[in-house]
Amino acid sequence: MIGAQEQARTLRVSRMSSESTQPTLRPALDPESQAWLDRLRGEGRDREAALGELHELLTRAARFEVRRRVGAGSELDDLATQAADDALLAILAKLDSFRGHSRFTTWAYKFALLEAAVKMRRRPWHAREVVLEPERWPLLADGGLAPHAQVEQVELLAAVRRAIDEELTLHQREVLLAVALNGVPIDVLAERLGTTRGALYKTIHDARAKLRRRVRADGFSAGPDAEGEQQ
Repeated sequence: MIGAQEQARTLRVSRMSSESTQPTLRPALDPESQAWLDRLRGEGRDREAALGELHELLTRAARFEVRRRVGAGSELDDLATQAADDALLAILAKLDSFRGHSRFTTWAYKFALLEAAVKMRRRPWHAREVVLEPERWPLLADGGLAPHAQVEQVELLAAVRRAIDEELTLHQREVLLAVALNGVPIDVLAERLGTTRGALYKTIHDARAKLRRRVRADGFSAGPDAEGEQQ
């Protein structure tokens, strides 16, 4: 009896081990999506034709997004074309990440919408200087607060300013002030500083963590700790 139980347990373990080592299967691609991948990974005229067709699709998508936001115009058409160019490069670099959860054209369409949205956010800043120092410090209390609350708010803002000056690195201070006080879009700042959105988000997260610790040490409430906050 014990031997039979042991054999059954061994069989179950063997089956579980076999199942856990099997590769995760991707969903089968629809014929149209598979044809797109085959042509874009191919060579010669067929690939060139596929690139042209894909670029036309991306241009239509980008133009739709641009016009949806602000209307039409030759300048905006140029912007849509630039967005399509960048989207095409991004798609070609990420072909292997396509999993087939949607049609290839639907997946590609999203790249164009994203690039168009990024370029529209950058557009108002094209000829503007990105100010890395605060244009103004918000040191005036809200006039709608009670007198004692206004005093507390002024003291808190002064404490935050001291913490920014004394705790943050130059890079952290410039990034935080540009985004939080001067309203520079993260995409624009990343382009001007020659870095990535992810790197800037990490810089802002670390800067805010430092400020929270310093402000608490000075006796002020700075809200709950961020998850994963480290010294």
